[in-house]
Amino acid sequence: MIFIPLSFAVSLFLVAFLLRLLLQGRESLVRNHLFVLLIALYAAQTTLVGLRWGYGMTAVLPLLSLLATAIPPLTYLAFRDLAREEGAGLSLADWPHLLPTAALVVLHFVWRDPIDLLIIVEFLAYGLRLLWLARLGPDGLVAARLDGTLRSHRSLLLAALALVASAFTDIAISLDLLWGEGRHSALMVSAATTVILLLLGIAAVVAGAEEGDGEGDEVGEKEEVGDENVRASVDASASRLPQALSGEHEAVAASLDRLMAERRLYGDTGLNLGKLARRMGLPARTVSQAVNRVHGMSVSQYVNNFRVAEACRLLAETDMPVTRIVFEAGFMTKSNFNREFLRVTGSSPTAFRAAQRAAALTDEPAG
Repeated sequence: MIFIPLSFAVSLFLVAFLLRLLLQGRESLVRNHLFVLLIALYAAQTTLVGLRWGYGMTAVLPLLSLLATAIPPLTYLAFRDLAREEGAGLSLADWPHLLPTAALVVLHFVWRDPIDLLIIVEFLAYGLRLLWLARLGPDGLVAARLDGTLRSHRSLLLAALALVASAFTDIAISLDLLWGEGRHSALMVSAATTVILLLLGIAAVVAGAEEGDGEGDEVGEKEEVGDENVRASVDASASRLPQALSGEHEAVAASLDRLMAERRLYGDTGLNLGKLARRMGLPARTVSQAVNRVHGMSVSQYVNNFRVAEACRLLAETDMPVTRIVFEAGFMTKSNFNREFLRVTGSSPTAFRAAQRAAALTDEPAG
């Protein structure tokens, strides 16, 4: 019987989703190029793991170590882009993230003993850095589409924990080599590396898919001029309200309420916190804090409340199919739509429509 390592199955899984992202079009590829590159890197690494520990090919070890040092910084940079209002993508300022890989190349020819320690420290450091990035919650991912911020944030946490787990796994392997003569090392390396790469791949796939279908910024020049009134309203209201009572937050929240109602921004399936902040001429953190403190919810929940309200109107007043209402209300995926609809209304869209029609029949006059 032909032996096929589990890591090869993980590689096929990652390649399938990589092709899915690539088929979404050039615009999606440009916007999510770091996640695409990340998934490709995970797929290559799991393939090498299968070759090394499934078929005993020791020649791939240097390449395994080299790719391993590229995984943590690229994972961090991909998720970091979701937390930046501007300047997405790589820049010359990101050159320090190449240092671990450069150090490994040097150590490979000069002194190989510290290589394992270098990889452990790197995975742990970037894992903790991702956890720090996740501390602000879903609203911290200002560039993430609001329809998918919750999943993107969960993916961020999953990636962070996977990197930290990898560091501790390498420590356990080192201890086994030191005290247990490496009896369990081969199994630990193969299984743990495959599982960790699978978790990292899932995180990248989910985050990349959530951001891959969004539309471009639809803010036009005419709308930007009109939004000067919103900024003026915020400034004027904030100056009249006492800061001790969070008057600025109340003013921002009130202006955002008007902007959402008058401009129907929730209908933009690609809407994110960064776009909302730009429309108001305010920092994303200010808008996020205003919504959190005044409405007691995240920005994604706030926007999705408007979307669910619009969906309820369409369900009650039209015969439009639910699959179309999903997009008309501003959602990108039916799964997110169903989850948020249940959160707000406590029922499914189909049950809501049936209840509305039953109520309408009851209210009709007899005869």
